[in-house]
Amino acid sequence: MLVVCSSVSIPETELGWRFSRAGGPGGQGVNTTDSRVELIFDVAASAAFTPAQRDRILQRLGRRLIDGVLTVVAAEHRSQLRNREAARVRLAAMLRQALAPDPPTRRPSYPSRAARERRLADKRRRSEVKRFRSSPGE
Repeated sequence: MLVVCSSVSIPETELGWRFSRAGGPGGQGVNTTDSRVELIFDVAASAAFTPAQRDRILQRLGRRLIDGVLTVVAAEHRSQLRNREAARVRLAAMLRQALAPDPPTRRPSYPSRAARERRLADKRRRSEVKRFRSSPGE
């Protein structure tokens, strides 16, 4: 089971894996081992989400999905096992972020009447100070 959050877990049967050779570090072994991992998850057909959750994920991850399928690639590690774990963590983080509620909308606030009056009083005081600094002939 891939645990996305406390209320959502994805069964292993819904996750598809594809392996291929990855470039990068690894010496001669990079030519023979399939360490690059693609984790394939069909969001549209998954039974792990409620319809509301599914719609939210499809809407938020719409640009990353191809026909409702989300693909996560990991090739940064030399071993396939570590890349598999990295892909699982990345998928869970993506889905967790897509399921997160929207932040509350900001309501604009205005300065209080007392604050406006204090600001104007300070301006008058500064104006008086500057006026008294000037020479009497001006």
